[in-house]
Amino acid sequence: QLQLVESGGGLVEPGGSLRLSCALSGSTVDYRAVGWFRQAPGKEREAVSCISWSGTNTHYADSVKGRFTISRDNGKNTVDLQMNSLTPDDTAVYFCAAAFMPADYVPTQAYEYDYWGQGIQVTVSS
Repeated sequence: QLQLVESGGGLVEPGGSLRLSCALSGSTVDYRAVGWFRQAPGKEREAVSCISWSGTNTHYADSVKGRFTISRDNGKNTVDLQMNSLTPDDTAVYFCAAAFMPADYVPTQAYEYDYWGQGIQVTVSS
């Protein structure tokens, strides 16, 4: 079993920054690619950024390239998402998810992930 817990969300003004963290725990932490997804009201869940187990390969949605950075610390079993230059369009519930994959593979589709956190709200508003 694997548990994922998100932290770091909240309310921020446009142009501000937030850092989300996903903590993984359980007996099957190794070889887990991790993805950050988000879902806004009335919209489908979308992949924001994903990272391979090795950390070598990453994926970013076009809408966040140059603004968001994903990173991981396998020693601490955490995956962070640094979000800069936030806009109201970034408002959503953010989820982290994990998938058992080869070390350098980056899954980018929600169906590829089999463990999900409960989600955390990010609101960008003045």
